[in-house]
Amino acid sequence: MVHPAVRRRDRRRMTLRRRVAAGAAVCAARLLAGRTPAHIRTVLGVLRRGAAPASYAEAERARREVIAMSGMCAGEGCVTRSLATALLCRTTGVWPTWCAGARTFPFAAHAWVEADGRPVAEPVEVGRYRALMRIGPPGTADDGRRATPLGPVAAADGRRDG
Repeated sequence: MVHPAVRRRDRRRMTLRRRVAAGAAVCAARLLAGRTPAHIRTVLGVLRRGAAPASYAEAERARREVIAMSGMCAGEGCVTRSLATALLCRTTGVWPTWCAGARTFPFAAHAWVEADGRPVAEPVEVGRYRALMRIGPPGTADDGRRATPLGPVAAADGRRDG
């Protein structure tokens, strides 16, 4: 979790326009985070249209500003934080790759954004997670569909189930 003094300092450095945009992105992300994965995929698929790929620096700045505006996003709210980061990036005409995934042992789910092919400022070791949904910039391989096939899934011991 980011210390409140750091969040206040970062917030003071933001212009009024960026504060308003970040606050709106956090509010929209809170609403979207409670929806189904299919609904999130649809909404993000529409919003990413016409956007250029976000650079790592652009996505990191958006993430830092989202955290500065929301205590929840500074803590354990990974879905809201990652959605707000993507939405804030979109206000400047760019789009990172939004990811949601899980690991099996011990089970945990996580959501994050990537730019330039790497996770943006993630304290969690994202490499242990399997992305189940990726929504990247237009024209990339991350077209918003599930990253895993609908068919049989490999068991933990490598055997195929089904």
